[in-house]
Amino acid sequence: MRVLAEDEWRARQRDHVARVRRWTGPYQERRSRGEKHPVHDFLFQYYPHRPAHLERWSPGPGVVLAGAASEFLARPEFRETAGGVVLGDLPGKWVPRVRALLVLLEATASRPPRLSCFGLHEWAMVYRQAPGQVRHNQLPLRLGASGTDTVVESLELRCAHYDAFRFFTPPARPRNALEPSRERQVELEQPGCLHANMDLYRAAFKLDPFVPSELVAECFELAVEIRELDMRASPYDLSGLGYSPVRIETARGRAEYARAQAAFAARAEPLRARLIERCRTLLAQGQ
Repeated sequence: MRVLAEDEWRARQRDHVARVRRWTGPYQERRSRGEKHPVHDFLFQYYPHRPAHLERWSPGPGVVLAGAASEFLARPEFRETAGGVVLGDLPGKWVPRVRALLVLLEATASRPPRLSCFGLHEWAMVYRQAPGQVRHNQLPLRLGASGTDTVVESLELRCAHYDAFRFFTPPARPRNALEPSRERQVELEQPGCLHANMDLYRAAFKLDPFVPSELVAECFELAVEIRELDMRASPYDLSGLGYSPVRIETARGRAEYARAQAAFAARAEPLRARLIERCRTLLAQGQ
């Protein structure tokens, strides 16, 4: 057990809260005004991890919080011990969750990244869609509805990520080279996929508080940047929000997207490895 003095863990706690409030604060302010942000709101609406939970700090296992740490005892995973407060053992009911995460993370890490989807999932979500039914109908389409449809019809759809594919319009689904499903997720997930790398945030918060909150924050920050690329490469015109487009309808734009995709895959690799190591350790301790 490592013991953290109260001034040390409180400093880490403050740093974590300040780090994530760059995103949670503006989101909560927008909500209070009834405003939407089509890029950043996704991180709080699609992922079921509330801003207050993202701000909540944990040192992870094996750390004793010395001093006045009784505030943590309101959380069922923590217990008192000699010298302070510490995380307890992984609850038995968590074991299937951790095991499933480990299987998916290891399978994804075992494959080379594929960089040929070019972000067309967002285009497939509006393909032949009536104007009022477009997902982000507050935003104009850069190429208009007809131009958007032409791009989808001129390029091959190669989406392997179920949580993107399931939002394809009915006419777009048969055009996809694969048919992802929840049951095939372990089979198809690959580390070049933007959504698979955004989902490291999901894996991290599913392990909270049994991972250090700094790791959750790292995964969240990566997800924010990936989401920005995701939407910049989409058919929507985001110039009013200050985003320049990645024009994947051109060869130059597709090359730009693939370079960014490869860079995100490289950044995600060590985060995925740390999550795999944490899952393995938790399961070993739970046996």
